Amino acid sequence: MHTPRKFEQSDLVQCKKLIDNYPFATLITHSESGLEANHIPFFLNQSEGKNVLQGHIAKANNLWKNLKDKSDVLVVFNGPNCYITPNHYPTKKEHGKAVPTWNYVTVHVRGIMSYITDKQWNLDMINNLTHQHEANQSDPWSTTDAPDDYIQKMLSAIIGLKIDVLSIKGQWKVSQNQPERNKQGVISGLSKEAENSIQNSDSKKMAELVRQYAT
Repeated sequence: MHTPRKFEQSDLVQCKKLIDNYPFATLITHSESGLEANHIPFFLNQSEGKNVLQGHIAKANNLWKNLKDKSDVLVVFNGPNCYITPNHYPTKKEHGKAVPTWNYVTVHVRGIMSYITDKQWNLDMINNLTHQHEANQSDPWSTTDAPDDYIQKMLSAIIGLKIDVLSIKGQWKVSQNQPERNKQGVISGLSKEAENSIQNSDSKKMAELVRQYAT
């Protein structure tokens, strides 16, 4: 990933926070069958001082047949992103030297992926994912809510994915390369877009990020 120095996110805490908040990722692999992308929710397990991504695919997915066990993989997590019009820049009104761009937040994780068929490991992985995403429900669902024989049947239909993390790289492109008045223009413009529902809720989130990294 090309990352200009201004946009480099070196704070691993922030990178891991993005993974937790935006866990639905793109798993990119390369095998004799060529490039492949799969879209999978991952759980970042940080136990025992190690960073491990946990997820799963359907056994019907040929990924585990085409890609060798313990292969090098790339996982991309995308956070808030939105279009930035030059009209947000006060300097554009002065000299017209401005072009559109896109602000975004992303984390790339490289690692070694192993396939897991052990039912207990896969059950623990499913429970980790479930606890993370059911936490805000008024009545959180648990695997124990379903009959055990049904859960065992479902576990037989998946392949667990365990990715031992080699590197985590983040990029926060949130108008850091703009002069202060243009940053304030972006914050104001995106805030108005969010109020008027011109764009999705990412406009409000991006305005907050630009404000956070404005100094």
